[in-house]
Amino acid sequence: MKRTIVGVAVVAGALQLAAAPAQAAPKIDPVQALTAELAPGKGVNVQATAKVTYADGGYITSALDGTVEFDARGARAADTSQNLRYSEKLLAKMTKVSPEETEALQQSPVRVLSSGATSYVSGAVVEDALPEGTSWVRYGRTDVPSGNLVLDVFEPATLKALMKHRSSWSGGVVKGSIKPRELAKVSDSFVARYGAGWKKSRAGKVTYALHLSPGGLVERVWARGELPYAKSPLKVESDTRYTEWGRQITVLLPLRGEVIDQPEVKDEAPTQVPALWS
Repeated sequence: MKRTIVGVAVVAGALQLAAAPAQAAPKIDPVQALTAELAPGKGVNVQATAKVTYADGGYITSALDGTVEFDARGARAADTSQNLRYSEKLLAKMTKVSPEETEALQQSPVRVLSSGATSYVSGAVVEDALPEGTSWVRYGRTDVPSGNLVLDVFEPATLKALMKHRSSWSGGVVKGSIKPRELAKVSDSFVARYGAGWKKSRAGKVTYALHLSPGGLVERVWARGELPYAKSPLKVESDTRYTEWGRQITVLLPLRGEVIDQPEVKDEAPTQVPALWS
């Protein structure tokens, strides 16, 4: 945020800027570093935490641990373990609407295999719904998790926008803020999660910090989004760490005989993937 400074501070600030411009051209290019990693068979380890807070104060927290496989466009597939936790206020509200599903959703962790628009879920949350011989419930219309609920730094266009909207870059840490409408113009994952309406909205704000390796790869991304969602304030905070960039990985999906589709067990399994990242 820019501030008006008067008196001696103005002179001192002007001298500092003249001596060492804050936005001097860097020697590394994070977007170029990312695109060099986006190739089939390559991937990265991901660890993340997130908190989603609703207008009434109820909230969900979640943790993710796993690996993401790339293709030339970004995240292609993922193998993750995820935990969900609900505040008492949110649990009470959910229980009034769907008591059985709410009870099931509290059973964590779950393992989620994601590929394209399909996710496979196993764990106690779906265990009772599985016919003999099956181990996974398949869900459609999902996304491959990037590890951050707000910013997908595996999308070159998104990373480019974050670098453009930075307010500082010092010691390998890039800080800045961006309007959701600007993010929606470049990030397919943001639109998939929060809707295309943000492209025309002037509301909301996303604040972020990117921690870069000496070579320019993102090692950590912290983001906080203030998103008036469905006319109610929604706050999303997500903190993600990436390690072992370039590791060889192939996410193996379940065999057809091990899988049952969610509509076939709709009364016994959650209607949506029981995870924030999906």
